Amino acid sequence: MKHKVRRIDFSSLILVPLLAYGQFVAAAADDSANSSTDSASSEWTGYVSLEPRLFFHGPVHPAQDDQNLSAVFQPEYYRNWDDGTQTFAFTPFLRLDANDDERTHADIRELFWRMETEQFVFKAGVDTVFWGVAESQHLVDIINQTDLVENIDREDKLGQPMLNLGYLNDWGTWQAYLLPYFRERTFPGKDGRLRTEPAIDTDAAIYESGDEEHHVDFALRWSHYFGDWDIGIAHFSGTSREPLLILDDSGPRPSLRPLYLQIDQTSLDVQATKGAWLWKLEAIYNQNKVDDYYAYVGGFEFTQFGIAGSAVDLGWLLEYNYDERGDSATTVLQDDIFFGVRFTDNDVHNTRILAGVTVDTGSDSTFANVEASRRLSEHWVLGLEMRLFTNVDEEDPLRQIRDDDYLEIQLTRYF
Repeated sequence: MKHKVRRIDFSSLILVPLLAYGQFVAAAADDSANSSTDSASSEWTGYVSLEPRLFFHGPVHPAQDDQNLSAVFQPEYYRNWDDGTQTFAFTPFLRLDANDDERTHADIRELFWRMETEQFVFKAGVDTVFWGVAESQHLVDIINQTDLVENIDREDKLGQPMLNLGYLNDWGTWQAYLLPYFRERTFPGKDGRLRTEPAIDTDAAIYESGDEEHHVDFALRWSHYFGDWDIGIAHFSGTSREPLLILDDSGPRPSLRPLYLQIDQTSLDVQATKGAWLWKLEAIYNQNKVDDYYAYVGGFEFTQFGIAGSAVDLGWLLEYNYDERGDSATTVLQDDIFFGVRFTDNDVHNTRILAGVTVDTGSDSTFANVEASRRLSEHWVLGLEMRLFTNVDEEDPLRQIRDDDYLEIQLTRYF
C-alpha cells in the first residue's frame, strides 16, 4: 500500500467537461445553421439562498462560533436541440461561509453533453447520479462523492466526471459508467462546527492505488420493473467514496488522514408499491483489503392520503439499518432504527415537513431531524432544518458533535 500526500492536479478533472463542451459548441453551431428545420430551446434557472445557523450550545473548540452564516448561489443552464435528442447542461455551485474556510467552496455539479437515440443514451462530462430508495441512508448510491461540508445527512454530492452509456430494451435499462477522476470527500475545517477531533487533514489523503485520484473506476447497473416491483442491481469497482480515518500523531498536532481503499461493491435496491404502502430495501456487499462486509437498510412508508377530507397527505416511515462491521463501521447507522413522519399539504404554498428520529439499538443514542419548507411567493421559499443529538453514548461516533445541535433558516430566491 502506498502512502502519499495528495498532489493537486485539475487537468483530469476538467478534461471530460471540456470534451463535452466542445461537442456542445459544434452541435450548437450546426443548430444555428439549420434553425429553419430544427427546433432548439435553452433556459437559465437556479437559486440563491441565505442560510444562517444558530447552535444551541457553546462550541467545544476555541476557534468555533455560536452562530454560522453562509450563502449559496447555484445557477442552472440547459439547452436542447436536434428535436430534443441532444442536451447540454451546466450547473455550477458556490457557497460562501463566514466561519469555516473549508465550507467556502465551489463545485461543478453538472457540465455534460447528452445524446439520445431510440435505444441508446450517451453522456460525457460531469454529472450527479442518484441510486437508492430508502429514506434514512442511501447505501447503494456510490457514483458521486459526498459533499460533507454541506450537510451531515450526506444528501449533497460533488459532481463526478464520467462517460455514461445507457441501453434500453424490454428487459430493462443498462447503465455503464467510466469514471476517470476521483473526487475526495469534503470535511469541516478546524474552525467549523460538526467536525471531528482531531480535525481531518484533507491535504494528506492516502490512497491504496498508486494512481491516486487518477485511478479509473467502473460501474454497471441494471434496473427494471415487474408490476409493482422496481429492482436495481449494480456493481462498482474502484476507489471507495467512503474513506477510513487514520490517526497521524507524528507532527506537533494530531490529525486524521482520509484513507481511500480500492473496493468491489455489489448492490441491490428494491421498492414494492402496494397501494398506500412503499416497501424498500437497499443492500450491499463490499470487498476490500481491510474488512469485507455487508450492510442493508430496509423498511416501509405508509401514506394516508387526504386526511379528514382535506388535501393533506401524511406519511409514516420505519426503517432498520445494519452494518456487519459494528462499531468499526464508517457510518453511524450500523444497528439503528429510523422512525419518521412526512407532511404534505398539496396547496399553493407547497408546505412540506419531514421529521425523524434515529435510535441506536445498543446504546440508545438518538439523532433527531426536522426539515421543512413553505413557498412564500412565486419565487421565494422559506426553509427550516434542525438537527438534535441526545443521550449520545461515549463510544458513539456522534459523541464528537454532541454539542452541535442547531437550527438553520433557509431563505431562497428562485429565478
